[in-house]
Amino acid sequence: MTMNSDSLIQWFTKSLLADPQKTAITFLRDGSVETTVTGRELERDALRMAGTFLGMGVAKGDRVVLFIEKSLIFVVTHLALQKLGAISVPLNPGFTPSELQYLLGDPRPKAILIEPGATAMIEHIDASLCRVVVDTRKPYQDLDIFANSPVKLPPVAIRDEDPALIIYTSGTTGKPKGAVLTQQNLVHDARNIIDIWKIRASDVICHVLPLFHVHGLCFALHTALLATAQVVMLNRFDPQKTLEVLSRKKGPHVCTIFMAVPAMYTKLVESLGDKKPDFEHIRLWTSGSAPLAADDFELLHRLFGRQPVEREGMSETGMNFSNPLDDKRQPGSIGKPLPDLEVKIVDPDTGGDLAPGQTGEIWLKGPSITPGYWQKPAETAAAFENGWFKTGDLGKVDDEGYYFLTDRLKHIIISGGENISPKEIEQVINRLEDVSQSCVVGLKDKKWGEKVAAAVVKKPGTTVTAEAIQTHCKTCLHPWKCPRAIVFTDRLPRNSLGKVLKEAVKKLF
Repeated sequence: MTMNSDSLIQWFTKSLLADPQKTAITFLRDGSVETTVTGRELERDALRMAGTFLGMGVAKGDRVVLFIEKSLIFVVTHLALQKLGAISVPLNPGFTPSELQYLLGDPRPKAILIEPGATAMIEHIDASLCRVVVDTRKPYQDLDIFANSPVKLPPVAIRDEDPALIIYTSGTTGKPKGAVLTQQNLVHDARNIIDIWKIRASDVICHVLPLFHVHGLCFALHTALLATAQVVMLNRFDPQKTLEVLSRKKGPHVCTIFMAVPAMYTKLVESLGDKKPDFEHIRLWTSGSAPLAADDFELLHRLFGRQPVEREGMSETGMNFSNPLDDKRQPGSIGKPLPDLEVKIVDPDTGGDLAPGQTGEIWLKGPSITPGYWQKPAETAAAFENGWFKTGDLGKVDDEGYYFLTDRLKHIIISGGENISPKEIEQVINRLEDVSQSCVVGLKDKKWGEKVAAAVVKKPGTTVTAEAIQTHCKTCLHPWKCPRAIVFTDRLPRNSLGKVLKEAVKKLF
């Protein structure tokens, strides 16, 4: 694979205009085609949107938050910000005001893209923040938020080390951390994925993932557009509508690639029931963001006609491992390292290298790895050791070079592909007057991979209920962070130094 000095937006522009009349994205709302845009139209609208932000004073290095539902205008805005050398900060549009308070204060954005319903909330949090309001329920062609006249942007010198994207990821301290991804990080990651999965202009990618994660934004959207492939983008994941799209064998939207998380595959299997559609036209099924059980691997192989390609990546690193496209795919394995990635397994206590077969922490080094967390030098320093990024994942490598994840050093919960910080939830629960302390853990769950569970110690003489705790959590946290199981206990299990024993807490359930 040959690297060159193109910035992300230079590569986007070349790709979109390589075949300007070709459809770039077909946007489906609830399964029906709403809008189709060509490469030329996408490039034109990105330029016009850049003019809108330029008129608001957005310049190179400024952060702009994207706080809207999955839509074409999200894609156009992300491309527009890259033209200005600004930094995209995508956030989950379901975040509550208390979550958003921190997530706007941390990156200190110049502007924000929001839905009409969020106007009052943003006004309350930061009245000085420049706002672009867009109603994503309207068809794309009916939106009127672009600069009116053709725009000529001032030249922007973009370097490999310039930040292009900040992805917020759950932190062990309870506060999300903004992983900074540079031009080099994103370009190298996209080239790697295009190369190893042989994504070509003839491919059509069925896109059901959210755009506020690297999985949906970088692994799926970036690679498709940069490979001049077509994207069939659903506004949300609906199992039945997704199966209808994937089953099409005729017409302009016959998909060849599908990327998803294990929880999505579980829902697809449930929706299939006894039906057995022919998916022979789909050449690549990929799974990531959470472990795929070996028996699920075999089930998907049987139902979809091809073995899924399991891979592994992180917000901080892009994609790290993938099972081979044209070689043996190892069930339960995240595969082999991508090109230019150095990997070692180390003893988490000593930092010493371990031999194949031995379990230790996975450390990484390569061009796709973040330079650090936004405005968090202490957390950045703690994440690296002599240039190696410490993933916090425990794993091993076999004699054939296939890597396996076995556990996590960090107590991050992964539910349905979402990274969840136990500490953040504990802080919310502990604010209740009747709660003395709590401990949040992840329990194995067939559907979600893990589910959030909370062990709670009440204050003496109080009568707080599980329902009251869940209601309180729902007012402060996104629904997927709220505990699905709650148990009350007189005391939390601790070691001799007073540290809560997470594994012992799990046994309370």
